[in-house]
Amino acid sequence: MAYRWETTRAALAQRVVAIIRAESYDAAAASCDTLLSAGLTTVEISLTTPFALEAVTTMVREVGEDAVIGAGTVLDGASARMAVDAGARFLSAPNRDIGVISTGHRYGLPVFCGAATPDEVVRALESGADAVNLFPASVTSPAWVRDVRAALPQAPLVPTGGITAQEAPEWIAAGAVAVALGPEQSCGDRATVLKRTADLLARLSDLGG
Repeated sequence: MAYRWETTRAALAQRVVAIIRAESYDAAAASCDTLLSAGLTTVEISLTTPFALEAVTTMVREVGEDAVIGAGTVLDGASARMAVDAGARFLSAPNRDIGVISTGHRYGLPVFCGAATPDEVVRALESGADAVNLFPASVTSPAWVRDVRAALPQAPLVPTGGITAQEAPEWIAAGAVAVALGPEQSCGDRATVLKRTADLLARLSDLGG
């Protein structure tokens, strides 16, 4: 099993986290398969998806070390422990819950928790968050990330919620360590998702870093 910092680095290496929120297990598995086939290496399956934990277990078993599969919308310690048992490689949430952080860390998993203000970002870091989800990113802007990073250069920010593939490079250029993309990335037929994802990865590669 990898150390927590190694998993964090692997999960954020491409600077993209794909969030899957689906209406069924089958839809989640299909979306995950398409995104991974497109070249993405980090996928987060939201616990709002029916049978999400089963989907996590299946995808972890299928991808092995080729990708990092995590659980999202992990709101409390009990859910965190179930996600650990399901095989999730990281835990993510829109909020900051000490039970989630302590449970994840107890079993060696990184935790990306939510924040919406500079004060909440600092509290998340103090609580041990391995990265901080700026949520909802749709009500802020890349300029917000740039300003916060100027004051808090140690904060690993992951803008989450309402970001499109077209906008993602701007957030990275502003200082975000990664962006989390939801339905905006996975919607459409397989060919559309494959092309959208390939284009995104190419644009992020052009940024360097």
